[in-house]
Amino acid sequence: MSTAVKPKHIGRNISRIRELKGMKQEALAMAIGVTQQTVSNIEASENVDDEKLNQIAKALDVSVEAIKNFSEEAVFNIIGNTFQDSSAIASGDYNYNCTFNPLDKVVELYERLVQAEKDKVEYLEKLLDKK
Repeated sequence: MSTAVKPKHIGRNISRIRELKGMKQEALAMAIGVTQQTVSNIEASENVDDEKLNQIAKALDVSVEAIKNFSEEAVFNIIGNTFQDSSAIASGDYNYNCTFNPLDKVVELYERLVQAEKDKVEYLEKLLDKK
């Protein structure tokens, strides 16, 4: 029976962290100045050179150590302990708070719609002036 520790697959860790952060390969590629295919190759690699790993860590907003020591089990334990706390469920005290102000989003959408209408009016006035 072997007690050898299986080496960490750095590329797989990068892929999982990227996915958990909701980032696509294309976005990571743009952030570190490579192609999407290069990111795919990096994520398939067991080891990544330190310079590229530093760039990726910065783009993902995590530390190099977080990438090297990433564990899905730890992530699921944190999520489970945070959102499945039995005392919170029993008391009905759920943590479903917005991370943004919905009114700000409505105002932002309204401002964009108003600007689009202004642009249309300006365009139509230019067309009328040409006649």
